[in-house]
Amino acid sequence: MTETSRRALLTGAAGAGVAAAVAACSGGGDGGAGPYGGSANTQAPSAGAASGGAQTPGGGAGSALATKADIPVGGGKIFPSQNAIITQPTAGMFKAFEATCTHMQCTLAAVADGVIMCGCHGSRFSAADGSVKSGPATRPLPERKITIEGESISLA
Repeated sequence: MTETSRRALLTGAAGAGVAAAVAACSGGGDGGAGPYGGSANTQAPSAGAASGGAQTPGGGAGSALATKADIPVGGGKIFPSQNAIITQPTAGMFKAFEATCTHMQCTLAAVADGVIMCGCHGSRFSAADGSVKSGPATRPLPERKITIEGESISLA
């Protein structure tokens, strides 16, 4: 009887570990997972109010995601629903990348000090060109095209 109880306990513990690993790698898009989930740079500004109202519904290609002033120098903003990150590596230079880590497809968590960070497994990418600064990711972030009209930044 005791051996059956130990076996049941070990099986349950292994199952819980697998469930935790799957949950950590699922991405979820809520920005709450991992050590960078609470960063102020993880959420998009409210659509019309923060960017002057020049948006079309849905926030897709062609609609303003942010203004230049919304994107901090050396940092950026993550837009999970558009799978996009807009960065400003140096003053006046804006770049955009997919917001999905190339390691396990988690939604990236934060941008600060010229680095885009994944909260799931710790990969770090350059905010200037999307290249891998440290793994476990081995592939750079795919670049996204943006257009800048006046102060508005939109996905192309």
